[in-house]
Amino acid sequence: MTCPFHIAFPVRDVEEARAFYGGVLGCPEGRSAATWVDFNLFGHQIVAHLVKGYHGSSAHNAVDGDPVPVPHFGAALSVEQFHQLAGQLKAKDVKFVIEPHLRFKGKPGEQWTMFFYDPSGNALEFKAMTNPDNLFAKYVVTD
Repeated sequence: MTCPFHIAFPVRDVEEARAFYGGVLGCPEGRSAATWVDFNLFGHQIVAHLVKGYHGSSAHNAVDGDPVPVPHFGAALSVEQFHQLAGQLKAKDVKFVIEPHLRFKGKPGEQWTMFFYDPSGNALEFKAMTNPDNLFAKYVVTD
């Protein structure tokens, strides 16, 4: 049985979050109140909570030569879903922190990946393993 995850995260403006998560990412909206709104992110529940004056900040960690923003969240997609979402984001002029590309080429962790920020400064990553069975493969990455 697959269990959807749930994550609650801060946003500076609920309507801005609706426009981004609903309008740009295409996430169906669920329950909401004046200070929060649920979205369905590829079958998982994400909840944007109003925190007045919030603007996310992140550190960066080098991963396969890319400065990956930490913390971040997102979803592991199929390769087809990944490329469809990348095209959708490009069409909506989303600015990528890390452009869609293939990393860990030829290794068990080979995957398509892309990173960008929401309007509140929260970092998101979407990825697609070229071999989905390797999503939880155990191995040590050496640079």
